[in-house]
Amino acid sequence: MRPLSVLILAAALASSTALADDGAASISAGGIVMTREPRITMAKEVLTISENKVIVDYDFRNDNDADITTEVAFPIPDYDLDMGSISPSDQGFDDFKLWVDQKPVHYSTEAKAFLNGQDYSALLNSMGIDIASYGHSTDNDTQPQIQKLSTTQKERLAKAGLIDKVDGQFAGANWKVRKKYYWTQTFPAHATVHIRHEYTPALGSFNSIAYGTLLTTGKANKDDYELVSVCPTTEVLSALRKDAQHPHHLVSIAYVDFILTTANTWKHPIEDFTLNFERPPLDKDPNHPDTGVNYVSLCWDGPVEKIDANHFRAHKTNFVPSKELRIGFLQGYLMGD
Repeated sequence: MRPLSVLILAAALASSTALADDGAASISAGGIVMTREPRITMAKEVLTISENKVIVDYDFRNDNDADITTEVAFPIPDYDLDMGSISPSDQGFDDFKLWVDQKPVHYSTEAKAFLNGQDYSALLNSMGIDIASYGHSTDNDTQPQIQKLSTTQKERLAKAGLIDKVDGQFAGANWKVRKKYYWTQTFPAHATVHIRHEYTPALGSFNSIAYGTLLTTGKANKDDYELVSVCPTTEVLSALRKDAQHPHHLVSIAYVDFILTTANTWKHPIEDFTLNFERPPLDKDPNHPDTGVNYVSLCWDGPVEKIDANHFRAHKTNFVPSKELRIGFLQGYLMGD
C-alpha cells in the first residue's frame, strides 16, 4: 500500500515564537531492546507520541515452562555538543521514567565517550568528567568540570582531540556520547509482564523555509527532503505555499523520531500494535483570526483513525517493523505585525 498521510487543517494561529533553529536534528529514540531473545513475545505495544511526551506501554509474554531473566536496555542514539540548540540533558532523555507492572523501577545508566571510533571513557572518568553532560556543560563553550582541570590534564585531552586548544585557550568537548538505561528483568513462566516508559522527545525542526523560498519556488533542497519524509499530500503543500505568500507568515516543520525496529530484538511479530499521535492545539489570536495553517503528517502503510480534532490512531496486528517512524508537525503562522 502507498504511505498514508494524516493531515488536519487547524484554525488560525498567531504566534511570535519560532520553533528551533534551522537544521536542528531530532534524536531518534526507540523501544526497549535486548540481545536477541526469541523466547519472549511482545504481545502488545501502545506507542503515544506528541511534541512534548513519548509514552510506550508493552505487554511481554513468556510462553515457556521456565522463568527467563535477562538485561533489558533503552539505548540512546549517539549525541554530541554540535546540536547546540538541544541541551545534553534533553539529548540524553534525562527525564526517562520506567514502571514494571505499574510500579516504579530503579534502572542503571551507562554513558561512554567515543571519538573517531575510540573509547575514551576511562580517561575522562579518571579526571572526574561527567561524560553524558560534557562536564556539566551549559553550551558548547562552557564546561565547568573541564575548566577546573589542571593545564597538564587539559593538554592531555587536547592532544587526544577531546577538547579544543586555540591560541592557548581550552574550550569545547568533541566526543560523542553513547548512552543507555538498563535493568535486569525477569519474565515469569506462562505470564505477562507490563512495562511502561516515558520521556520528553528532542524535537527536530526546520524553519529556513519560513520566508517562502522553498514554498514559492518549489526548488528541491534539504527542506524538501524533510517534507517528503513525513509524506505530506499535494493539497497540504499547496496550502503551505499559499500561506507562506502572505506578508510576515512563517512555515515551520517540527518532528519527533522514534525507532520502531528495536522491537525485532524480541520474538516477532508484535501481536497487537497501536500508534496514538497528537496534533498540538493552537492558540487563536482574535486580531488575526485567519492566520496560519497547521497539519500533522506521517508515512504509514494502512488506515488511520481520527479520534477527535487533535488525536489520531493507527493499529496493526502481527506487525514486523521494517523502518523507523517520524511524526511531522507542519505549521504556518504570523510572525510580527
